[in-house]
Amino acid sequence: RTNPLLECIRNVNKEFGDIIPDFQLGRTTCALFLSLKYHRLHPEYIHHRIQKLGTMYNLRILLLICDISEHQDPIRELTKVCLINNITIIVCWSKEEAGTYLATYKAFEHKPPDLIKERVDKEYSAMLRSALTSINKVNKMDVETLRTSFGSFAKIAHADPEQLRSLPGFGQVKVRRVVDAFDKPFRNKATSALSSMQTRIQAENQDEQETIASELSSADLNVEYTGSQSRQVHQFGSAADMHPPPAPAGSRCTCSRSKSTMEY
Repeated sequence: RTNPLLECIRNVNKEFGDIIPDFQLGRTTCALFLSLKYHRLHPEYIHHRIQKLGTMYNLRILLLICDISEHQDPIRELTKVCLINNITIIVCWSKEEAGTYLATYKAFEHKPPDLIKERVDKEYSAMLRSALTSINKVNKMDVETLRTSFGSFAKIAHADPEQLRSLPGFGQVKVRRVVDAFDKPFRNKATSALSSMQTRIQAENQDEQETIASELSSADLNVEYTGSQSRQVHQFGSAADMHPPPAPAGSRCTCSRSKSTMEY
C-alpha cells in the first residue's frame, strides 16, 4: 500500500491482495518494481524476488525506474538477469511513465492483438499495389497505370519491355527493374554466396572422401602383396635356406677355376 506507483495508476480499478509480485496485471501477467537507486544500495534484493517468483505467470515484467546518473552498467546487468530468467524489462524515467505502462497492460488484458497487427487489405487492388510497389522505382501511380493497361498481375508479369516502355512514366531504368523482378531468380548476393560456399564445401568433402578411399585401397593392396610374400616364405622356407638356381655352363667353369686357384 506504500508503493509510490499507486498514485500514478489511473483509469483502472485497483485491488490489494497477498501476491508474490508487486503488481498482478492479469491471470498470466505480473510486474516487479525496482528503483536503480534502491538496487545500488541493495543489489541482492531483485535476485531474491526473482527466485521467489520462480516460473509463475507467462508474462513477467521488471518495471525499472532510472533515477541515477550512472545507469549504464546497472541496466546492462539487470538486462542479463532478465534474459536468463525469461523476464521482460521496461526502463522508465519517471513514476508517471511507469504507472501508464501498468494501467495500459491492465486495460488491454482481454483485448485481441488486432490493434498492433499489420492491417492488410484483402481486396485485389490493394494486394496488387502492395506487391508491385515492393519493386524499386515503382510507385502507386505506376501500379494504376499497369493495372489499367494490362488488367491483371499475370499479364503484367508476362509483358514485354517494349510494351512497358510505351506506358507513361516508365523509363529505361524502371522498365529494367520491373522485368528483372519477374525474370531473375529470387536470390540476392548473400544467398548466392551461401549457395556457392555450400557447393564448394560439398566438393571438398567429396574430394576428401575419394582421397581416403584411394588410400584405403592402396593399403589393402600392400597388405595383400605382403601376405602373398609371407605365404611364399612359409612355403619355401627363408631366403637363406633356399638353394641358388643352377648357373650356366660358362659360369660353372669359371667358378671351378676360381675355386682351384683359391685352394692352391
